[in-house]
Amino acid sequence: MAPLITVRHLVKRFGGIVAVNDVSFDIHEGETLGFIGPNGAGKSTVVNCLTGYIAADEGVVTMNGVDITKMKPHERAHMGLARTYQIPRPFPELTALTSVLASSISGKKRINQSFQDAMYDATHYLEFVGLFSKRNILARDLTFYELRMLELARALATTPKLLFIDEVMAGLNPGEAKNATRMIVRAKEQFNVTVFWIEHVMAVLMEAADRIVAINYGAKLAEGTPEEVVNNDDVIEAYLGRGWRNYA
Repeated sequence: MAPLITVRHLVKRFGGIVAVNDVSFDIHEGETLGFIGPNGAGKSTVVNCLTGYIAADEGVVTMNGVDITKMKPHERAHMGLARTYQIPRPFPELTALTSVLASSISGKKRINQSFQDAMYDATHYLEFVGLFSKRNILARDLTFYELRMLELARALATTPKLLFIDEVMAGLNPGEAKNATRMIVRAKEQFNVTVFWIEHVMAVLMEAADRIVAINYGAKLAEGTPEEVVNNDDVIEAYLGRGWRNYA
């Protein structure tokens, strides 16, 4: 079966700094692909290139065989790409419900749906992430964890084929992090979505990921099953350290 996404020789430069250096990998439909590396390794830059937030300088990205390298973010969203951000980016003056409603209206298969259908969907996704009781609260008044869940609801409301998760655990306490992990796993199963997951908490990816890609200084270090990658000497040296399992 052909990959859902193919990334070939991706390069992104910022001035004289090569943030992404000739990176290639595939994302297979239905899998959870973990994406790891030290801070500053280029992980979020890769996601920004894949989702169209920034333009790659070199390389080709295809989705189901269609070249999407130069597509705008909204065009990629209509094809089925959605994301969350490492730092939540809410519409602060919108309520939780209207925030998700906006995503439902503008999402992949939502162009001609009625307002009533969009409202129904927005309510459904808020219920899924546990925010229905906060539906009339302005986004600016939500807690950090609630903003994380609102981001997830907004992304799911676009009916994505592929969901990019960018360090959802950052800033959460252990209980919130556990709930967030459970929510993403449930979303993958319930909505039949492929997941590309950037995460520093390796214990999470060891449980949730089917494969892992590791990068450092913008270049790919390793790719394989979670066990293969975490036992790779280059990954241990650059990122995990020999005693990482004692702190996972």
